Order: sequence, then structure tokens, then C-alpha cells
Amino acid sequence: MRAFTSALAACQPPRRDDRRWLYVPYDQLTDQLGPLSRHPPDTLGVVLVECPEKAGRRPYHKQKLALVIANLRHFALEQARRGVAVHHVVSSGGYAEALRAAADTLGPLTMMAPAERELRVELAPLVEAGLIRVRPHEGWLTTADDFHGAVGEAPPWRMDAFYRAVRRRTGILMADGKPLGGRFSLDGENREPWSGDPPAPTPPRFTPDAITEEVGALIEARYGDHPGALDLTALPATAEDAARLWRWAKAACMTHFGPYEDAMSSRERGLFHTRIAPLLNLHRLLPQQVIEDVARLDIPLNSQEGFIRQILGWREFVRHVHRATDGLRRLPDGAYPEADPSHLGASTPLPPVFWGGAPSGLRCLDLVVEDVWAEGYSHHITRLMILSNLATLLDLSPRALTDWFWVAYTDAYDWVVEPNVLGMGTFAAGDLMTTKPYISGAGYIHKMSDYCEGCRFHPKRDCPVTPLYWAFLGRHRPQLEGNMRLKLPLASQKKRREALKAEDARIFEYVQATLGGGEALTPAGVTTARGRR
Repeated sequence: MRAFTSALAACQPPRRDDRRWLYVPYDQLTDQLGPLSRHPPDTLGVVLVECPEKAGRRPYHKQKLALVIANLRHFALEQARRGVAVHHVVSSGGYAEALRAAADTLGPLTMMAPAERELRVELAPLVEAGLIRVRPHEGWLTTADDFHGAVGEAPPWRMDAFYRAVRRRTGILMADGKPLGGRFSLDGENREPWSGDPPAPTPPRFTPDAITEEVGALIEARYGDHPGALDLTALPATAEDAARLWRWAKAACMTHFGPYEDAMSSRERGLFHTRIAPLLNLHRLLPQQVIEDVARLDIPLNSQEGFIRQILGWREFVRHVHRATDGLRRLPDGAYPEADPSHLGASTPLPPVFWGGAPSGLRCLDLVVEDVWAEGYSHHITRLMILSNLATLLDLSPRALTDWFWVAYTDAYDWVVEPNVLGMGTFAAGDLMTTKPYISGAGYIHKMSDYCEGCRFHPKRDCPVTPLYWAFLGRHRPQLEGNMRLKLPLASQKKRREALKAEDARIFEYVQATLGGGEALTPAGVTTARGRR
């Protein structure tokens, strides 16, 4: 920490005994919200805690650890240069231990409520003891009253009702009480596959300074056994880096974001996605400012609306679902202390392919997993319709998949990953927040991506994903029978010849066993599973 501690010591403001001390969690790295935005810097001090125990609690992607620590250290320097005193601590225990000691020295601390349930639970005893005073988290755009007023107190809850209510209240993309374009959602216009034209933009690169380089060395030394590649040139670490990434996103991505937001490509990992979610979730970029910026852009309405719906709609919605269910521990069908629901009874461990080094033979899955471990990133449709879809079709454990997302993605925290994976991606929480499982056969993947090109399987002849889809519907018919959105697929599955149903089941068993053993699928294996020569 020599470079960081020297830089911090050089810019620390003069000592004052009357400063008001704030605890700023690792994901609230902004001075545009809360007391830091309202009081003179020379009257404030901030406590910032690095916690190696949390960083080692799970096998977090190296890029994720570097992103959080580098941004926290640069935030410390930015605040010291403003005149805010900085009390930086590397805790040998947890956050509570470090903050109890800080409060004993500095007096009671004030903090905005942590976004992560995990941190709220850890700090609850300090709050109860009066050592930390909690204020509302000003980064959120909606309240619990907004949520329950729109969707009711009891589930099932639906994002579209919430989103419409918030649009009406805020007036965003509204005119005379009506949505611009005549519809609240223009999602129907945003389902185009990408053929290579228009060209996808190249994300900016960043030049690591001594502070970021030091963080990179720390990650390799302390967490070198963690998975994922570490690329400091892809890491926005300062406030200016965040602003630069957002300028690039507005100029290079937003015009074409809408039509291609569901497209997938082996040639371009991100296409026209902005890649700002990790910075939004650290509050290096503010959701309110981002939405206002996009609403002012001269771009097609379907791109504006599609982007704003992700932040004002879905991002806010999943946070409320997480809070209202105590992190998906309290659901209508029972209590799950470990946040481990499984509406469909799925419990198979994750196969080795998810951790890299054991290709599945399915080009779509192998490419997306490779992307994730290379960058800690893939966009939302690859998460939903490749990773979660295949996991659901294979009856993989929803909790295990959730934990994998949590460690693998740089933007994943409990409040966002648990509802997205347990609630939406795997249907583990039933109809709590979605109307049906998000599943598909090979046809959707072939239509929306180029992953099938060069794959050892042909999407219409021998790809096992389509039999997996039919086998899933047959296997889980008792749980899905009353779901009106699955009425037609279930009817089609029922009409399949018995011989085909038996083939579907055998292919499911072959795929699950082969991937579970760390081996790759082959066309010959599928043919054998079908019982054909």
C-alpha cells in the first residue's frame, strides 16, 4: 500500500476535532449524495474500510476485487483533495470490528443504509448500540411506498406495473400524462439480431496509475488463486475514468442500443451495451444522472426507453423485491433461511464448464463462460438466455448458479444477483416476480446470435438444447400446468410422439451426466442417447 498511503498522507487536510464522521460503504463512492453533497468538506471526515475477509469469503473474480478496491482508494484520495478527512482502515476482521474501533476513536458514525443485505446484517449490532446512525440511501430512485403502491403488499409482483407507475410519477419520457410513442415499453422493437452492421464500438481503455497498479499487485499476491483474468487497462478506477466511460457510452452505444439489446455475438461481447452497471452499483455513476442524460439524447425512442427501463424499471424493481423478501428468504410458499428456494426442485451441482477449462461442446455456453472469466462481464441476454436458460433446462441448483453469478460478474451484489437469478433466471421463486421460466430451445439462440456458426452441433438437426427444452416441459409439467403463458408449449410437448419424449429424456440424462463429469458433448453422444445408429 506504499503508493496509496503516501499519496493519501500528502493530501490529507488539516486536523480538526469538530468534524462529523461518516462511514461510506464500498458501494457508495460518491460525494454527490448524502452528507458529502450538502456539508462543507472541511467539516466532514469519512471512514473507508477494506476487508480482506470479505474479499476472500467467496472466490470473487480478480477483476471485481480490483475494481472495488481501486475505486475505494481513488475515492479516498478524491475526498482528501476536497478537504474531507479520510480514516482508511484495512480490517483484520470484518467491517463491524473495524467500525466499532473507529466509532470508539471518532465518535458515532453516520452512514446511508447499505445496499447489500449482507453488510446491513453485519452492522446491525452497531446500529442498535448507537455507534452508527443510519440515513436513507439517496442513490435509489424509488421508495418502498412506490413499490407497494404499484404492485401491492403481497406477491406476485410485476415489473411492468411498477415501471408504469414510476414513469407516471417522475414524468420521464412522458407528455401530457401519456408515454412518448404511445406505449410504456417499446421492447417489441428491440429484438434484432446483429449481422456486423452497424459496427459495434470498442470500449475505452484506461492507463493505470501507481495506485491502480498497486491494487493489481495486491490482487495477484493475495487472491492469485481466484478465478478470472485481471486487466487493469479495462478498469475504470477514478471519477474521471467513470465519466469518460459514460461519455463513450452516450456517444458510441446509445443510438443503436435498443434494436440490438437482445442480440448476441461471438465477435463482439458487449455490442451496444454501455458496460456501466459496475460503476452504477458502486455509485461512481449516479442512476438519476444517467437517466436524465439519456432522456436528453437525440436518439431513437426505442433506445432511450429500453435503456431507461433497465435502470428506472428493472434495477429498482429487483432491489425492492430483495428488500421485501429479506433477500428471497421469505417467500409465499415458505421460508428459506439460506436464500435457497427451488420451485422446480432443481438441485444438480454446477458442472465444471462454468469454472472454465472443461468445454461443454456447446459453442454458445463455452463462449459466454470464456467471456465472463476474461472480463467479469457479459450482457443481460447472455446471462438470461444462455447461462440461466441452460442451467434451468439441466435442473442445476439455482443457489449454486446464483453464487456463481455473484463471484463471476463485476456488477453482482446480493440485492441484484439473487432476484435476477433466483427470481427470474431460474424460476426458483416461482411466479414471485416473473410469469414463467425464461427457457428456449436452440431456435432462439440461432436466431439471436452467431454462436451456432462453427459449433459441432447443428441447431436444427442434432443440437441437444431443443430436446432439453422439451424434456424440461415434460419433466416439470405438474408444476407448470396451470401457467397460462406456457399453455401452448405444454400442449405441443404433450402432442409429441412418445418415442420423441423418450428421446428427449435420454438426451437430458446424457447431457447432465456428461457435463457433470467434466466431459464435452458430441453429436455421436447425442445420437447414441437417442437410441439411433
